[in-house]
Amino acid sequence: MSALPSQTDAVLDVERVRADFPVLSRLVHGRPLAYLDNANTAQRPRAVIDAVVSYYTEHNANVARAVHALGAEATALYEGARDKLARLVNAASRDEIVFTSGTTMAINLVAYAWAMPRLRQGDAIVVTTMEHHANIVPWQIACERTGATLKVAPISPAGELLLDELFALLTPEVRLLALTHVSNALGTVNPVAVIAAEARRRGIPVLVDGSQAVPHMAVDVQALGVDFYAFTGHKMFGPTGTGVLWARRAILESMPPFLGGGEMIRTVRFERSTWADPPHRFEAGTPNIAGFIGLGAAVDYIGSLGIERIAARERDLLAHAHARLAEVPGLRILGTVPGKAPVVSFLVEGAHAHDLATLVDAEGVAVRSGHHCAHPLMQFYGVAATARASLAFYNTHAEIDRLADALQRARRMLA
Repeated sequence: MSALPSQTDAVLDVERVRADFPVLSRLVHGRPLAYLDNANTAQRPRAVIDAVVSYYTEHNANVARAVHALGAEATALYEGARDKLARLVNAASRDEIVFTSGTTMAINLVAYAWAMPRLRQGDAIVVTTMEHHANIVPWQIACERTGATLKVAPISPAGELLLDELFALLTPEVRLLALTHVSNALGTVNPVAVIAAEARRRGIPVLVDGSQAVPHMAVDVQALGVDFYAFTGHKMFGPTGTGVLWARRAILESMPPFLGGGEMIRTVRFERSTWADPPHRFEAGTPNIAGFIGLGAAVDYIGSLGIERIAARERDLLAHAHARLAEVPGLRILGTVPGKAPVVSFLVEGAHAHDLATLVDAEGVAVRSGHHCAHPLMQFYGVAATARASLAFYNTHAEIDRLADALQRARRMLA
């Protein structure tokens, strides 16, 4: 990893930071890559890549099963990542950090191991209009299997959650409120602490999808006052196939296993088995050891930059993106709530989102097009798809300018 500016510096040295990400130096269609698809998956710094390679070349062994040197080394690195993630979100205990394959698995774990055993006919779960499918479909399945119903909190045309309407839905039959911290399609940052306080006053547990929050802002699960918080490794510069479910220790202890097999047991008899304490109760089988060691390195990397400096850099990038894209005739941005995360979903009059993405890709600019795993949100806006530019601290004004210029040319071609 190249030398980084000190934590006391006011701004990031972006060129030094970009040198830490090998993929950013490549050409695409003969043009320098401008990677503006970070809400889909972020890129990996060399420190993360090196940590994964080091595990396979120096420490490759299974965890928690061997007393030989490699097994001890692998276990120390793997469990060390749990400590880092606990500190990252200010968990009260490392045992509140459950390793999963990502946010989708984390939410499904809660749906199957916590919600389904508790839900009854007439109960309800509340979600919001802006949710990712991963925070909708598991609750639909839970409701179908238990007779519960799904309620949906509305949003404004600007993409803001309507709090009065949300709170009106929190009636006595509601057993869980599940919402996103940051919308992956709109960038809206929901006031989770305020919402959780209102839910707690009514005795309703709160689950938060934090996939788009953890890479961009400081997250303190204790200060938020929520009960479950899920996030994904690959969006925070770590390996794919990694993620975290944080939950209060007392809640985890009350939950039965989600998957059965090795490592999640205390004893096994043909008559019956007993379960390990959390978090291992929920981590059956051989885990993604290299992935979580890499995720621990990603946490270290974020810490070396400083999350507040990351946030400041991305606010600057977002302001520049909104200003430049506003110059494109016929361009409409979906999601205009102040204080949003660095995500810009947009449409251009007369052009399909997929055509826009294809044409700007020809110039080396990578943006996402589609429904962004948010069909209900697209239906709310009456569109089939949008293009989306999502920014990270290693992006530059020049890359955003390239996107705006490419959209201008694409618009003329498609007119």
